[in-house]
Amino acid sequence: MAPPDPSAGRAHYARWRIRARGVVQGVGFRPFVYRRAVSLGLAGWVQNDPAGVAIEAEGEIAALEALVTTIEIAPPPGAVLGALACEPIPPCGEAGFAIRPSTAAGRRDLRVTSDLATCAACLTELFDPANRRYRHPFISCTQCGPRYSVIADLPYDRARTTMRGFPLCPACRAEYENPADRRFQAEPIACHDCGPRLALWDTAGAVLGRGDEALLAAAAAVRAGRIVAVKGLGGFHLIADARDERAVQQLRLRKNRPAKPLAVMFPALAALQRACAVSPAAAALLTSPACPIVLLKRRAGAAIAAAVAPQLPWLGALLPYTPLHHLLLAELGFPVVATSGNRGGEPIVTDAAEALVRLRGVTDLLLVHDRPILRPLDDSVLRLAAGEPLMLRRARGFSPGWFALDGLPPGIAACGGHLKATVALSGAGGVTLSQHLGDLDTLDARDLHQRALSDLARLHGITPRLAACDAHPDYASRATATALGMRPVA
Repeated sequence: MAPPDPSAGRAHYARWRIRARGVVQGVGFRPFVYRRAVSLGLAGWVQNDPAGVAIEAEGEIAALEALVTTIEIAPPPGAVLGALACEPIPPCGEAGFAIRPSTAAGRRDLRVTSDLATCAACLTELFDPANRRYRHPFISCTQCGPRYSVIADLPYDRARTTMRGFPLCPACRAEYENPADRRFQAEPIACHDCGPRLALWDTAGAVLGRGDEALLAAAAAVRAGRIVAVKGLGGFHLIADARDERAVQQLRLRKNRPAKPLAVMFPALAALQRACAVSPAAAALLTSPACPIVLLKRRAGAAIAAAVAPQLPWLGALLPYTPLHHLLLAELGFPVVATSGNRGGEPIVTDAAEALVRLRGVTDLLLVHDRPILRPLDDSVLRLAAGEPLMLRRARGFSPGWFALDGLPPGIAACGGHLKATVALSGAGGVTLSQHLGDLDTLDARDLHQRALSDLARLHGITPRLAACDAHPDYASRATATALGMRPVA
């Protein structure tokens, strides 16, 4: 005997298969769909897979239409809907709505989410003494925190990120599983019990302090004019008092950066506005989820050392974008130089043990944590031109980049130039851009160039076949094409 048809006698009842593509993982998309479906009385499920988010929903057609409309016009913050497809399928009489475990099966067609600056809700908790995450330097939720810098594979789940080494404590697990909680299905969440954890090292790797004690000691060192290497989201920053001429000059000497301007991180927007002219458009960029460096006109008399940007009217300014930076800058209360943790010409350092070697003689202390960073990400740099943002360096917050380009076959790699290198890879309907990789003058930089292209291809499930690169056989970017077995076409 055939099972009863749940739609029998109900002309307005159906089941739809819905496919969402684009930036739809790591932005709270599944919890968003779950809550909306439940509120509409729909049955079915939602699931991450290598192509994006798959949904099957069953119920009244008006409710199904309302779900699709909500996804189209009001997706969660951070989501970028590339395509939304729906098709009717036979109803099955399913009861309830669920978030299914992710599946790794299927063809990859997914845009990876960029790292997101700390959101307002997490900041409130960070500085609330009554909150259990008070002063936890790795607080995050579905709307903020590490993404691209920690994703090992897709689809996006905690087990496929570097957070897999930090099992959820019972309290975090309860939040993760509670549909009413804002951390429902938030993959990178953590707390003081789960980790990650901070430590302050001397230049020999000896532990000088842990947790909040380490942060306070690092702040005291910066206040005293010392240079501290701080492991952040996409690598190390070298931090020094931006008001202290001697400290800035010392940083330049040690880093082998005699003249190029240095970025300055301010404790808050109000402090930045006292030092620079900030238009509403610039303020929107500075406080966006990408939280980039923005080039701004420096005010006369700004309390910034002349050595920060010699002979220049512009200042590269940014705001804290991780809980760790917020805590450190709140403790200091003054602007700091926040320049990439490397020597001139080398890639940014991401590993604490590596920093002991590569930053020896550059830094006085190291404020480190134990969450691995998979991809080096410098701070992005933008300026405003005719009121519109102009990208000068695409990195944290904007990487991996993507733009639509029809008619280009997948598997073409653009290997970039020798200076300010970036790589790109064509896929289905568009091109994916890597983060800024720097100049290719050193062996470390060339190795990073190869790894970045291989990583981009693996993560997006694309096999590079052809390489657009310089024709000179000794050009570093051409060497990448040769090493990865691609046929050069330029």
